[in-house]
Amino acid sequence: MNRRRFILTGGLLVAAPWLPARATPDAVAEAIHAVTGGVPLQPGRVRLDLPAMVENGNAVGMTVGMDDPAASVRSLHVFADGNPLPNVLHATFGPAAFRPQLATRIRLANNQTVHAVAILPDGTCWTASVDLVVTLAACLE
Repeated sequence: MNRRRFILTGGLLVAAPWLPARATPDAVAEAIHAVTGGVPLQPGRVRLDLPAMVENGNAVGMTVGMDDPAASVRSLHVFADGNPLPNVLHATFGPAAFRPQLATRIRLANNQTVHAVAILPDGTCWTASVDLVVTLAACLE
């Protein structure tokens, strides 16, 4: 084995723990459980607008909010099971918030499911999810 190959192999072994990992559906479930405190998720009432087919994962437009614009929300959370970290967004709303809705851009690593969770002041948790296909991945550097 020559010296260059030896140095390259050693460098890869040292860098391997820092290569980007992917969140798993289990990691997303654990993150949701940590946020909700184990309260059962109910489908509906949350609106998550994402395109089903994404050409470039570097900047994906997303809107998350409640179906009822007058609904009171304590917090909104977004999770993605294919990104290096499952927690994508967390927003807290005060009691005077008029319309609990956010519009932003997120980065997506590959084909995955994005989950939105709304926690209401009464402690109930509502959810929505979107399965999407990403043709050009982001979150890889």
